Amino acid sequence: MAARMGLLGKKLGMTQVFLPDGERIPVTVIATGPCVVVAKRTLENDKYAAIQIGFEEKKPARTNRPETGHFSKAGVKPMQVVREIRLADGEVGKYEVGQVIKATDVFKPGTCVDVIGQSKGKGYQGVMKRHHMGGSRNTHGAHEFFRHGGSIGCRLTPGRVHKGKRMSGHMGDERKTVQNLEVVDVLSDENVVLVRGAIPGAKNGYVLVQAAVKKTMYKKKRTEPVEEKSKNPMKASKAGATAKPKK
Repeated sequence: MAARMGLLGKKLGMTQVFLPDGERIPVTVIATGPCVVVAKRTLENDKYAAIQIGFEEKKPARTNRPETGHFSKAGVKPMQVVREIRLADGEVGKYEVGQVIKATDVFKPGTCVDVIGQSKGKGYQGVMKRHHMGGSRNTHGAHEFFRHGGSIGCRLTPGRVHKGKRMSGHMGDERKTVQNLEVVDVLSDENVVLVRGAIPGAKNGYVLVQAAVKKTMYKKKRTEPVEEKSKNPMKASKAGATAKPKK
């Protein structure tokens, strides 16, 4: 498992940001932290190195006895969400139980992150919505199977339905990860991170934001300005005629 630092957060919604060069990009607003270190895992005691962080306080009345004992041992208030983050053995020593970690301590603009969240649940859906199947034509004499999945078997051999067959079923409400998203800005006063693009889940859903596995810095795909082409076909043909032939 990759050892990379991250924070728990809540998806607040989406907006747009204008960069200094005039580019308008969509961003997702994530309230990351402040997170509290609830426990530590070391190689000597637990055979792996990690820290356990909690996010968003919850009422003691909604906390059961085992959780109350766990939080009281750490000397922190009960937390709504608790997750473990694997780290290198040397990195665990930088954090202490009860320490508060803010967004500015982990994330910087221009870096890449991976966001893990629970996708929106769609309930039980058919094959057309779930797998984008085309369906059947509504012609004369056709029976009511326009949105059906069709045949699922293959007779005697192998005499069963293949694994992974695209059929109707429960859609959404799955753990999803979106990789290599750029951190556009970090608002230290609000503990908010602006991430380029969309992330899984609905508003007010809990997410885990970690340093990206594949990339460290975000690189724009296009840096040079793009010339706008004329929609007039006569001008387009003249421009093609005056263009230098390729050797």
